[in-house]
Amino acid sequence: MNLSHPWHPFSRSSAAAVIALGTALILISFSGCKKAPPAPAQTVPEVEVITVTTQTVPDEPEFIGQTQAFRPVEIRPQVTGIIKKVFFTEGTNVKKGNKLYLIDPVPFEAAYFSGKARVAQAQARLVQAEQEEARVKPLLEEQAVSRKSVDDAIAETLAAKAGLEAAQSDLIRAKFDLDNTIITAPVNGRIGRSHFYEGRLVSAQTTLLTTIDQLDPMYVNVNVPESYLLRRRRELAEKKVQRPDIFQLRGVITFSDGSVYPQEGVLDFSDVSIRPETGTLEGRFTFPNPEGSFSPGQSYFYPGQFVHVRVKGYIRTDAILIPQRAVQLGPQGSFVYVVDAESKAQSRPVTASSWHGKDWLIENGLRPGEQVVVEGLHRIQPGSPVKAIPYKEEHPTGPGEPQSEAGGKSA
Repeated sequence: MNLSHPWHPFSRSSAAAVIALGTALILISFSGCKKAPPAPAQTVPEVEVITVTTQTVPDEPEFIGQTQAFRPVEIRPQVTGIIKKVFFTEGTNVKKGNKLYLIDPVPFEAAYFSGKARVAQAQARLVQAEQEEARVKPLLEEQAVSRKSVDDAIAETLAAKAGLEAAQSDLIRAKFDLDNTIITAPVNGRIGRSHFYEGRLVSAQTTLLTTIDQLDPMYVNVNVPESYLLRRRRELAEKKVQRPDIFQLRGVITFSDGSVYPQEGVLDFSDVSIRPETGTLEGRFTFPNPEGSFSPGQSYFYPGQFVHVRVKGYIRTDAILIPQRAVQLGPQGSFVYVVDAESKAQSRPVTASSWHGKDWLIENGLRPGEQVVVEGLHRIQPGSPVKAIPYKEEHPTGPGEPQSEAGGKSA
């Protein structure tokens, strides 16, 4: 058989092709038997944690307050008449005894001198009556006059004395009216705008001429919500909070521009009932204001200002504080991540009530000894393992990291 015939099924070229195909199949089978390289092991994220502890901290609630003059004094005339002169400059400081207004004194001077004349007449009548009484009494013993004449003399003396007393009373009233034609400042303070000027008729004790605000010291009124009062009472009963006598509580003022008044005030009044229209209890602090006697524009206080009042004196025992950045805000409220015994990060709802410096005060949700994640929150998957290391205080804010965590200050 001729194997070299091109049409024979077992020609040399066909045999070479079969051999090449077999070799390729063997190489492919060997290459498929090689093992794939192992996948890299997953890295456990590193987070910084603090261990929860308790401590005693000041508890200083904050309320909105409004300033009020210590003594807002109303200036009203004591006599009815025409204003003759206004002595003061509106909006300036005045001292006790300074002249403020002059009411036309002419009719009051006339009444005063008339009263003096009536007193003189009454005195003369009394002298005459006493002389007549002294003259007839000895004559009665000699029976030179009747008993009725003596009784009439005694009655006349008594009537003259009564007339003198009435005239003297009228004179005192006339002198009072005359003196009150000049209206003076009853206290030191800052005088407001005058409501009446020269030529206006004013009525005794009814017309309000102006007001003087005594600015040293100053009052600050605060309205405390009923909900706060109830919570505070519960905390005091549970001994979570301690405080001194209520009238030893102190106040610190922060103005609307953020500046803090350098002197502390003292609570000196607490109302006896809650206002039904607002559901609040009014309290009042007294603050020293030595600059109240300065010229307008040089003092801190103006009556009617709205300020923040931070109340000092309460102490919270067994308080739990954690850094603000550890507290997150979710759809269900505030929460933190806690590293459990298996080194896994678990979400934990908490109640964060107020700020203390850079820390949140945690009312509920945490126990002493637990580990709370502060740094590395963006690396956490709830329920996944983490590597916990101690928290370092200062951290520069990296790209894409939030400046601060959710939350707001609460009173």
